[in-house]
Amino acid sequence: MKKVLAMVVVFGLMAVVPAQLFASSISCWFPPGWASKADQAEAITKALSEKSGIEVSPRIASSYPEILTSFATGENNLVYVGSFVQSIIKARGLGTPLVQSVNGKELYSGIMIYPKGQDPEAILKNSPGKIAYALGASSGESTAKAATDGQASIGTKSHAESVNAIKAGTAAAAVVKNWWWQANQAKYSNLEAYNIPSCSKVGNPDNVLTASHALPQDVQSKITAAALQSKEAFGAKSMRIFPEDTLLFSLWLMKKGGIDPATYSWE
Repeated sequence: MKKVLAMVVVFGLMAVVPAQLFASSISCWFPPGWASKADQAEAITKALSEKSGIEVSPRIASSYPEILTSFATGENNLVYVGSFVQSIIKARGLGTPLVQSVNGKELYSGIMIYPKGQDPEAILKNSPGKIAYALGASSGESTAKAATDGQASIGTKSHAESVNAIKAGTAAAAVVKNWWWQANQAKYSNLEAYNIPSCSKVGNPDNVLTASHALPQDVQSKITAAALQSKEAFGAKSMRIFPEDTLLFSLWLMKKGGIDPATYSWE
């Protein structure tokens, strides 16, 4: 009987130890823009580690493709990012969204910025190729392409660069994030905003924590529970289980604009 019990204990340990070893090396990726928010990235991963009992380390990406490559190679990853990358992860079957931080701006839209006094609908109709947008952004590239049947062609590195292209005369209009415009519109007194029918819905999810498929379900569950208890670290009013169908609008924008999330490369 003792021999049987000993074997049960051994097999039990064999079942537990691999999960512990596996979970000891999870990287949590953050977008390149988080280079200026390294302290918050550290706070988030510290909270996840302490509340889950699993070691989670922060990694700020040098580029978005770096994140996707890591997810595709089967490494143990988390990523905290917005809808464009989340849509690609979903389309490629690379991971599962877990939770979202809620701060009143957890959903966003792309809106068109154009010179005051001009007709925004005429710009869309007559100059679709002269619309600027931030590359790799649902509120930039996806919305601009969707609104112009894929004809928008002035890709930039940021929303600010897109709007400045209007001032420089190289773009007739720009498509930017609604919350970015709300914070910066006072700088551009000669420009105004236009909500593009069908395309400017406030429906793109931001700040979503997603796990790579390499992470076992029990580890994902522990990370989810830890994140739900960590609103302070995330700088959120609350945390919620992410409704995966929230990505449908972002994926629709891509499809309408001729963007293929399975092959998109930021080039």
